[in-house]
Amino acid sequence: MSYKLTALGLMSGTSLDGVDAALIETDGMEVGAHIGTLTLPYAPELRATLRRVLDDVAGRALDDAKADAGIAQVVRDLTLAHAEAVAALRRQHPGVTVDVIGFHGQTLLHAPERRLTWQAGDATLLSSETRLPVVHDFRTDDVAAGGQGAPLAPLYHAALLRGHDRPVAVLNIGGVANVTLLTNDGAIWACDTGPGNALLDDWAERHTGVACDLDGALAGAGRAREDIVATLLRDPYFAVPLPKSLDRLSFHRAFEAVEGLSAEDGATTLLALTVEAVRATVLPERPCAWYVCGGGRHNPVLMERLRAQLGAPVEPVETLGWNGDALEAECFAFLAVRSLRGLPLCVPGTTGVPAPLTGGRLTCAAIASPHWLAGAWVAG
Repeated sequence: MSYKLTALGLMSGTSLDGVDAALIETDGMEVGAHIGTLTLPYAPELRATLRRVLDDVAGRALDDAKADAGIAQVVRDLTLAHAEAVAALRRQHPGVTVDVIGFHGQTLLHAPERRLTWQAGDATLLSSETRLPVVHDFRTDDVAAGGQGAPLAPLYHAALLRGHDRPVAVLNIGGVANVTLLTNDGAIWACDTGPGNALLDDWAERHTGVACDLDGALAGAGRAREDIVATLLRDPYFAVPLPKSLDRLSFHRAFEAVEGLSAEDGATTLLALTVEAVRATVLPERPCAWYVCGGGRHNPVLMERLRAQLGAPVEPVETLGWNGDALEAECFAFLAVRSLRGLPLCVPGTTGVPAPLTGGRLTCAAIASPHWLAGAWVAG
């Protein structure tokens, strides 16, 4: 490994459950120490507000939404929640000097077909609050170049899986589910497979008041309506070849399809949609193993159904020694360093961008000249 930085990554995913933070050492090509992680749940009021804002933004022009004073306040609140996560993780590791933050922000809109994507967050405020340089806005350049802007974790997965048997898949089940495939010839492919936890989370909250289906209690007690699943799988998205990506709300119409079902049957049907969407994804090679990260791996019913449908071993990423709750936060620490070095964040097989492309923006509101800005290291 060449000259490395200590990077702190922040991720708040489409499940809207809070902020994951992780500290790693990396040169942007290899990963050294995994120093520490934590999760800071969003306050219930902020989570509920973000959920309402998602619906609001979906029906408005992006510039109008960004100029809305109410939404601006929400962006400030979620940024301060990220700053709190940074402070908490630094308190856990007082002897560690953090060089840079990788700040993903909260996705409020993702519409690559319109060349639009918005990961809300105020990088200047975060830099000021933490007194650290911040790399942010990871997806815009990819979308502007004609890519999907997602998923962005595949290059991190590839770095962690260097030397592993192939073909191998990493399946992330957050609010949206996505897969990374590493093939025998060294290629990296990726796409969003379909809904992840978002539909089931919203359904469980509506029927139980709890923001997820804890231990698969609802989905494990119902019967899937296979006819509904089959109808939903006829959506044109599933016929599109990878790479491809989704917004959290892309399949929210599935709620209409399960209206009138019992809480249990609705949950089982929505979970079956997630599993069948993964199974139906056409990959260039059949994985010899699937490793699952994201909140979905905590649902034993979901894991059981994946094992039954995928025809290959399906295990949580912890079997590889990874922390499946911190993986995406670690990813954006890794991508922040790649951005500083001008290295690609995406390749044609992961987002559909025409050629390998870097991205991200550096904000140094509180530090005039971080030590690593001097010299040739940043330029790679």
